[in-house]
Formats: sequence, C-alpha cells, structure tokens
Amino acid sequence: MSDKQSQVQAQVRVNFYSFFKELTGCPGCSQSIAPGSTMANLIQLLTERFPKLGPMHKSMLTAVGVEYQDRGYVLRDGDEVSLFPPVQGG
Repeated sequence: MSDKQSQVQAQVRVNFYSFFKELTGCPGCSQSIAPGSTMANLIQLLTERFPKLGPMHKSMLTAVGVEYQDRGYVLRDGDEVSLFPPVQGG
C-alpha cells in the first residue's frame, strides 16, 4: 500500500444525547476513522478523545442514521452516528 493510500481517512459525524453532551462538553463532533473501522473502533477513538465517556462505553446505545447498530457495524464515510446513554425507566 502506498503512503497516499494509507493516509486516506473516512469522516463520520457523531451526535451525543442526554448527559453524554455534558460528559463531552459538546452536542457532537466530526471524527476521522480508518476505512473499514467498526463502531467499536469509533467508540475507542471517542473515549480517548473524551475520557469521561470511558465508564459508559459498555452500556451506551449506538445508532447510524435511524437504525440501532451493534459494535461490529462497519462505518462508511459520511455516516451519522448517534450515541445514547442506557435507557432508564421508573
């Protein structure tokens, strides 16, 4: 693989909901990912970027567009990802 090919990155938009906005200090961000990255890879990058998300990584709900996706979902350039805290009832 050439240097130019290894530098190709995909971009995804990430939206934070509920108290995730407080943990990150923002409603969302753009994140560069390597081609072929999964939702699990993205979550790892985001917990490095926003350490306060770390304790929530196992329980957060993830969606792409309007569909919930699991950690094995392969992201594509331009995907819009939403991260939600676990739902609580009362």
